[in-house]
Amino acid sequence: MKKDEILNRSRQEKRDEGMEYVKNNGLKIGFVAFSLVFIFIVIFNFFMGMQNHSVFALYWTFFAVAIIPKYQFTKNKAYLIAIIGGIVAATISLISFVITSVR
Repeated sequence: MKKDEILNRSRQEKRDEGMEYVKNNGLKIGFVAFSLVFIFIVIFNFFMGMQNHSVFALYWTFFAVAIIPKYQFTKNKAYLIAIIGGIVAATISLISFVITSVR
C-alpha cells in the first residue's frame, strides 16, 4: 500500500485516535475517583456503625463489568476469574443489602 492510500483509508474510518485517547484517559481517571469515593464511604460507614452492602454491590458490579471488554479482547483467564469473582461478590453484597434492608 502506498502512503496516500493508507491515509485515505484512515480518514474514511472516521475514527479519531486523539478522542479515543481522551475517552480512555477519562475512564481511567473516573475509575480512580470512583474507587477513592468508595473507600471513603466504606471507612466512613465503618466508623459510623453502618452497613456497606449497597456500596460493595455497586463497586463489585462496576469492577466486573469494566473487565468484560478486556477479557473479550485478550481471552486471558485471569480476567475471566476476576469477572466471575466480581459477579459473585456483587450478588452476595446485593442479597445482603436486601436482607438487611427488609428486616
